[in-house]
Parts: sequence; structure tokens; C-alpha cells
Amino acid sequence: MRETTQDDLILPFQIEGMDVRGRVVRLGPVVDTVLKQHDYPGPVSQLLGEALVLAAMLGSALKFEGTFTLQTKGDGPVRLLVADYVSPGEVRGYASFDRDAVAAADESARYSIPRLLGEGYLAMTIDQGPDTERYQGIVALTGDTLVDCAEAYFQQSEQIATTIRLAVGRIVLREPGGERQESWRAGGIMVQHLPDAGAAMRAEQRWDDDAWADSEGDSGGGQERDSWNRARLLLETVEADELTDPTISPERLLYRLYHEDGVRAFSPRDIAFGCRCSRERVEAVLLQYPRETLEEMVEEDSGRIVARCQFCDSEYAFEVDALALPGGAVRQ
Repeated sequence: MRETTQDDLILPFQIEGMDVRGRVVRLGPVVDTVLKQHDYPGPVSQLLGEALVLAAMLGSALKFEGTFTLQTKGDGPVRLLVADYVSPGEVRGYASFDRDAVAAADESARYSIPRLLGEGYLAMTIDQGPDTERYQGIVALTGDTLVDCAEAYFQQSEQIATTIRLAVGRIVLREPGGERQESWRAGGIMVQHLPDAGAAMRAEQRWDDDAWADSEGDSGGGQERDSWNRARLLLETVEADELTDPTISPERLLYRLYHEDGVRAFSPRDIAFGCRCSRERVEAVLLQYPRETLEEMVEEDSGRIVARCQFCDSEYAFEVDALALPGGAVRQ
């Protein structure tokens, strides 16, 4: 098995002799870019980093061109998490939160769903574009982690036995000049039990044949259950630092876990940070408003309308007269 050396990738795999497939995700510069550009508090960075890994893990299985969005909404200090995966391999994300409430969270439970997200829901949305109906699955925020929520979603909505491990952390690297640089890293691994691969999901063309399928039940009896339990229990031995350590390749991690059974890795897929915002898109939105509304948006200090992208933090400034004609007619 040839090892990959780069970060920011997704590696699909299959355990030989089992109806078990999965994915390894490793994020380096991508997750560091997303988390640092907004200077999120530690607990928020932890949650958003996990959401980015999950979005890449699930979105990369899309068989078609489109966007996979993982979103949480709750009544806790972190009101909203959004992570997008856009095929063939771009991710972005942001969080909306109450900084004081996050700081006041109990240190021992600061990463828990009840403490930070509160009551609400986790939604997974597939969007193939304006000419195609969106697919969305929703599950209540349950358990203590995003992993608990995601596993509950697959159990309740897709009836697919799923086990996931995620890790997000910071490492300190020494630059060539001797300076110390702290960077965020994230990783994850998932296995799923997929007997009778492809029956319903392939028919709906919802997921990539090489990665996902519907499961109507355990048709293989006790042997299949034993195989799945073995794969699941081995995955649960993964340590957090194994998922984020840049010196441990995804292939090496798979070998550590499943070398006795045999594991086959498929071609890795690259991931990059990507944001779809642009001056043209922001202007198109503003042009939908009458001049009176546009004038109410003007900032006193600058005398302009200023819009900032929640994902990449880019700023776009507009003069009202450049957006609307005199008399209130919006420029066409």
C-alpha cells in the first residue's frame, strides 16, 4: 500500500472480506485557514473543525456535482455551525456564537453538545443546483458530540450502521527561521456496514457507488454481525493524536487498525479551502432592494454599504449611487 504524504485529503477504503467500507479524512492547512481567519474561541474551533471533517467525509461521496451542507442550529451559546463541501473538493465553514456565553461554559464540559449547542437539530443537505430538488435529512441534537448526532442520523434516517471517530487539535511547528508556529489540525475516520451494497441508494443516485449504499437489514446473519462488530471495535481504539499526527499517513493508520483482516485503499481525493462569495454576487443581492432600504444600510463612518462574507471574511463596499438610480429605481 503506497502511502500518501500530503494533508488535506480524503482516503476511501474497504476492509477485505467484510461488507465494511469507510473513509479517512486528514485536514491541515485547510482547517487552519478556516479557524484562524475568524479567531474563534477554542470550544467553537473544536466544534467547527469537527463539522468540517464530517462535511468532507460525507460530501466527498456525492456522485454528482453539487454542494453538501452540514448545519447545526440550537439555543445554546453556539447558535449556528455551517460546513460546506462543494464537489470535487472544496470546503468552507463558519460559526455564529455568543462569545461571553461560550467563555462562561464549564471548562470540563465545554465541548459537549448540551452545553454549547443546546437543544436544536443537525441538518444534512444535498444541493445539485437550481434545476434539481434539494435533499435534506434532519435529526435532533442528541448525545454529547457531533459524532453522536451523525451516528444517530445514519441510524434513524438511512438505517446504516455507522461508527465515526473525530479529532481536532493544535500542534506547534518550528519554522525554518526558528520561529514557533501553532497550527490547527483535524482528522476523522468512519466505517459503515453495507450489506447488499447499492440497492436503494444507487437507484436514487444519491451517493457514490464506491462509498455508500442502503442497508435494509443484516441479511448475512451472525457472521456479518461479527465482522461488523470487529471493525467497529477496532475503530474505537483509535487515539485522537493518530487522527491529527502529520507523521502518521492515512494508509499507515489503516494498516495499524486492519492489517490482520486486510484493507484496500482507493485513490485519495484532495481538499482545498474554497469560498463562492464575490463582489458580483453581493451586488446582485443588494440590487433586489429599493434605494430607501439601501440608504438605511449605509455605515455612518464610511458612507458606504459594507458587506462581509461569513465564510472567508472578505469585505465588499458599495456606494449607494452605484447600486441604484436617482428616484429609487434599482439599477438593472
